[in-house]
Amino acid sequence: MAVGDVSMPQMHVVQGVKLSAVEAYIRYPNRRDLVLLQFAADTQVAGVFTQNAFCAAPVTVSKMHLEQSNPRYLLINTGNANAGTGPQGLSNAQQSCLKLSELAAVEMAQVLPFSTGVIGEQLPIQRLIDGLPQALAALRDDAWVDAAAGIMTTDTTPKGASEQFECDGIVYSMTGISKGAGMIRPNMATMLAFVATDFPISAEILQQLLTRTVNRSFNRITIDGDTSTNDSCILAATGQAGGACLENLDDPRYGVVAEVLERVMTRLAQLIVRDGEGATKFITVTVEGGAHTQECCDVAYSIAHSPLVKTALFASDPNWGRILCAIGYAGVVDLDVNKVQVWLDDVQICKDGGAAEDYTEAAGVAVMQRPEMTIRVDLGRGVAKDTVYTCDLSYDYVKINADYRS
Repeated sequence: MAVGDVSMPQMHVVQGVKLSAVEAYIRYPNRRDLVLLQFAADTQVAGVFTQNAFCAAPVTVSKMHLEQSNPRYLLINTGNANAGTGPQGLSNAQQSCLKLSELAAVEMAQVLPFSTGVIGEQLPIQRLIDGLPQALAALRDDAWVDAAAGIMTTDTTPKGASEQFECDGIVYSMTGISKGAGMIRPNMATMLAFVATDFPISAEILQQLLTRTVNRSFNRITIDGDTSTNDSCILAATGQAGGACLENLDDPRYGVVAEVLERVMTRLAQLIVRDGEGATKFITVTVEGGAHTQECCDVAYSIAHSPLVKTALFASDPNWGRILCAIGYAGVVDLDVNKVQVWLDDVQICKDGGAAEDYTEAAGVAVMQRPEMTIRVDLGRGVAKDTVYTCDLSYDYVKINADYRS
């Protein structure tokens, strides 16, 4: 069960985007596992991909195609990651793009493939190809919820975020979906995410917006410390709602679009953590008082990745020594531990590097029994601050991953 509110909002139609989700039996019967997104002509598309050197075949193809053309279609399959599949896997990814381009009468480079699922098995390419005509025929502009369900793997709930906003008297929409529940770590996190808006944005500004926002959202989550082979995040701007194109950072509309995008992507990123495999708690780790942002991130990730911290969170065990340990090995140069302060929500557990005088274990237990809580650390070194989102590590995480290939 996911933690907290994971309900789907009203998923606003984005002018110039159509979607579908159909059953192609990629791995399992009776589930939607082939998803298609269609963009209007002249849509600008930006992408950010996994930093795992063993990246999947579809990631290689998508990056190449994105450099060659303005994509018109995103083709996503679940059940098979097409990663660790060698030359045959690359050929299968290219075949899927070629076949869709023929059916849709577009250039092959205008198709970006994405896959998620089991690593190291060849993609059942014929099943995927056989499902393409049905996917094309099913395209409609209000299928965001179906698409969100169609890209799930071990997720327990579909994930979506959507907003409408106004600029210069025009109402625009920004809507997105994501998937991910395990093998989640920064450097793209292990997920797929697709966000679109009908606001007109130039290719250069679109890529800047995406890179900036990914670093503040999807690159601030971790479930188990594993960076996937298939991470991909796509941002598309169709421009179909009209208005002048956003082409420079000085445009006053840039700040409006950037704020909406950050809210949408942060919500999608947090939904992944809330649906972490076996998760029972949603944890915010905020580190402040750093000399610079990077050391705040290093400390936050150190805490959020620690199996000892995460299992203590699952057990509601206020073993705060594990948090201090994670702070200590985060690699902060010349850290003065006597200036470190730590809180669980509003309960201070560590003051000036030691136990807070008024802290009681009963107070710590009371906080840690909450389904949502914040670990706040002050390093006492400066004014920098950053936040990472994570979850606990439960028995079910092991069970889910032990049985994943079945």
